[in-house]
Amino acid sequence: MKTFCLTDTGRLRNSNQDCVFCEENKIGSFPNLFLVADGMGGHQAGDMASRLCVNEVAAQITKTESRTPVSAFEAAVAAANTKVYQRSREDVALAGMGTTLVGAMVDGNTVYIVNIGDSRLYVLHDTLRQITVDHSLVEEMVQSGEIQKEEMRLHPNKNIITRALGTDTSVRPDCFEIKVEEGDVILLCSDGLTNMVEDIAIEETLKKYIEDMKLAGESLVQQANEAGGKDNISVILVRL
Repeated sequence: MKTFCLTDTGRLRNSNQDCVFCEENKIGSFPNLFLVADGMGGHQAGDMASRLCVNEVAAQITKTESRTPVSAFEAAVAAANTKVYQRSREDVALAGMGTTLVGAMVDGNTVYIVNIGDSRLYVLHDTLRQITVDHSLVEEMVQSGEIQKEEMRLHPNKNIITRALGTDTSVRPDCFEIKVEEGDVILLCSDGLTNMVEDIAIEETLKKYIEDMKLAGESLVQQANEAGGKDNISVILVRL
């Protein structure tokens, strides 16, 4: 397994409200753990939400006694949601904060995935395939046939998410279990990448730098910045 992670403030933001966690070695009962969170709620609040979320999920996975990866992820997300929500109620400056979360664990040829919000997980095999489904207004518009998938990236309401961690007393994550093969590349990223760079360009970059995840990740972030860098940009790459 070869991994690389990078988070970048972008060109227009004054702070980075994304948070990443990349551990390719054993953590608790998990053989590895990868997390990307994109905070919201203003400068201090967004940063706090994403960090609290990632730290709590990682801490819970370290000590989990859940029997399955899915139940472990669900329990960790529930604990992180409580942590972020309670903190937002204790400090008026953090009121209303929340965060997206996309996480993954690779066990042999199986990937277990958890997702809340519009941060994404893709898998590159022969082509690039988006595994997670955005919890966003524009995704609902695509599903209803109101707009085409290709229109999502440039839609004026693309940043409105319909589900986030920490904004309510409970949260319902999506969980996925997929099969992968040797040589496949897993990409976890915040919308600072996908709102700036089209999927076809992401696919071409991953294929071009398939032997070097560092070059691939740096190139993706560079492309997002060259396209405007309107948001924080985070990527985690895992090549099996």
